[in-house]
Amino acid sequence: MSAEERQREIVRAARRAGSVDVTALAAELGVAKETVRRDLRALEDHGLVRRTHGGAYPVESAGFETTLAYRTTMRVPEKRRIAAAAADLLGDAETVFVDEGFTPQLIAEALPTDRPLTVLTASLATANALAEAANDTTVLLLGGRVRPGTLATVDHWTTRMLSGFVVDLAYIGANGISREHGLTTPDPAVSEVKRQAMRAARRHVFAGVHTKFGAVSFCRFAHIGEFEAIVTDTQLPAAEAQRYALQGPQVLRV
Repeated sequence: MSAEERQREIVRAARRAGSVDVTALAAELGVAKETVRRDLRALEDHGLVRRTHGGAYPVESAGFETTLAYRTTMRVPEKRRIAAAAADLLGDAETVFVDEGFTPQLIAEALPTDRPLTVLTASLATANALAEAANDTTVLLLGGRVRPGTLATVDHWTTRMLSGFVVDLAYIGANGISREHGLTTPDPAVSEVKRQAMRAARRHVFAGVHTKFGAVSFCRFAHIGEFEAIVTDTQLPAAEAQRYALQGPQVLRV
């Protein structure tokens, strides 16, 4: 097996399982651990994986994106802490956009229920969760084509409806966030919805786990300086958080 074939197999394995382990890959491929580490370095240089201690996980790209079902199983305690801290930034906002994805869904569920609030979302899961709760929240589901992997609406129906609103606060997610390239996502249709949400909202908050940082996907929809706050977990190093803060937003590590 050539290095190119081996690296393709590593990417396939990472995308199937969500992560790969150096020791297991070495045994499976019949090569030395250092060979696998060298392959992972090459794949990271090409933006296909992010290395971890003892392994790697796949980077979402135009050719690969995790499903909502998968996201609900990964780093859930961190996502719940992030969601609670992000919800605390609501302030006096009365209208809120909540992005697609599991962390934004958790934010929506953490929003206060003792005051009138209008939530716009493209996420069927978020709309369903809020609609089932007995509170003063009004839910507006943006129409459009439903993406099966994420259960969220996209395309011109979604962006046209969204363009008719002025929203106090948008909670935004992303597949990747980097100081150089800003916030990115694999699908151009999703990118357009996020971009329109940025235009519609007066305030913007990004919420995401530390693994999003430094990752770059296909479509850029926002710059770091457009956000008042970035909320993540404590595994993002404090020094790196400070580098993001220098571009404008408050960075909260929870």
